[in-house]
Amino acid sequence: MNESTFLFYDLETTGLNPRMDRIMQFAAQRTNMALEPIGEPFNLIVALTEEVLPNPFAILTTGITPQQSRRDGMTEEQFVKIVQTQAFTPGTIAVGFNTVRFDDEFMRHCFYRNFFDPYEYSWAGGRSRWDLLDIIRMTRALRPEGINWPVKEDGTPINKLELITKANDISHAQAHDALSDVIASIDVARLLRNKQPELFNFLLKLRDKKEVAKVVDHLNPKPFVYSSGKFGSKYNFTSVCIPISEPDSEGRVVVYDLRYDPTDYEDISVEDLRGALFAKYDVRQTEDFKPFPGKRLAFNKCPAVAPLGVLRHDDQERIQLDLETIKRHLAALQNTKITQMMVEALKRTKDYAANPDVDGALYDGFFGSGDKAAIEAIRNATPFTISKISPRFFDPRLPELFLRYKARNMPDVLTETEAAQWELYRSERIINGMPAFAKALEQASVGANTIDRSLLEDVQLWVQSIMPEIV
Repeated sequence: MNESTFLFYDLETTGLNPRMDRIMQFAAQRTNMALEPIGEPFNLIVALTEEVLPNPFAILTTGITPQQSRRDGMTEEQFVKIVQTQAFTPGTIAVGFNTVRFDDEFMRHCFYRNFFDPYEYSWAGGRSRWDLLDIIRMTRALRPEGINWPVKEDGTPINKLELITKANDISHAQAHDALSDVIASIDVARLLRNKQPELFNFLLKLRDKKEVAKVVDHLNPKPFVYSSGKFGSKYNFTSVCIPISEPDSEGRVVVYDLRYDPTDYEDISVEDLRGALFAKYDVRQTEDFKPFPGKRLAFNKCPAVAPLGVLRHDDQERIQLDLETIKRHLAALQNTKITQMMVEALKRTKDYAANPDVDGALYDGFFGSGDKAAIEAIRNATPFTISKISPRFFDPRLPELFLRYKARNMPDVLTETEAAQWELYRSERIINGMPAFAKALEQASVGANTIDRSLLEDVQLWVQSIMPEIV
């Protein structure tokens, strides 16, 4: 077995949508299990391709312009080969601040677009993943001693990385620069481990689904403490839940949030529950609004969970939920149909609907064994040999994916017909994206300072340079 190491990593991207936005910067630092740095950090820039309209707010946040990415960056194909062979090596624990929900999704889609397995980097060869954000939430809710915790003006908790570092005198020179955020994340992890080592080490084990199942046991359901963004800052992002379903095909169980009295939901319908899932902010603020009283818990996303016995009196006050309320709601839960209706409501929802654009079709299914040889040949091809490949694909996604792979990474190899196909796709994507881009640019320009205006001018110049001729 390879010796385990942490790889703290962070991305800067062109927006928030992993299906359509792109990675512009990847930074990482390996450490040993004692959180001591090993080797030099990674700091890679990825060149933007000419079909991408970056979100102006993302450019203001990162300070990386499309022009800089083209000047200093590498292709996605070059990038994925580097991180596959040098960063996400066997035994690596990939970790960061909100990486499971954000950065990992971008990495998966990037691997997928470039004919690499989108999952192996996080599980094969002794690899695993972890996430500091929910660790921070649970530490704050259950074992906050020894750490200074930032709050908003109204006194509610806030767990932004740059505010935690500031509150604890941790150097964080340039927030939202990927490498600066990586170094800050390592320092915050060190703070958590030093001040609350028992909780830190317990939560580290939850990278393993079997360890999660010991706490969240659907066969022998018991209440457990759960920290997640779903539970809101008012309650320190923490509640007490109980599993109410068997795992689905994706390894997720439905859990009921025992903060809510089941008898309040006796007259609610499945459709009402589905409405609560997708309710807009103003609806959620109305006095008679009943929130969806639970969520899906994914065993493979290293959730921050713990046995109910860890909940001390002070912790109950912090999360505004006491043991008597938990016991009362648990007893009432046995006599209602709310659990069956919750499961049914969630059955009718999908996290990822089928995507008509092949770039976003990662979750439409795995590639079959019949395409394995063709995929490997593409992955191993160079600009000098890829023109000799004429793969026969079985998966309907792969022909278009192969065309785009060549267009983005090796455009000189395109035939005249392929170049025309690529230009048609590129043109349609830019035209369809222009209304949203123009609106975001206008909003970002309001109150912009000199530096911001310069960045936005570069974004406008980039868009002008990639506009299709038919416009």
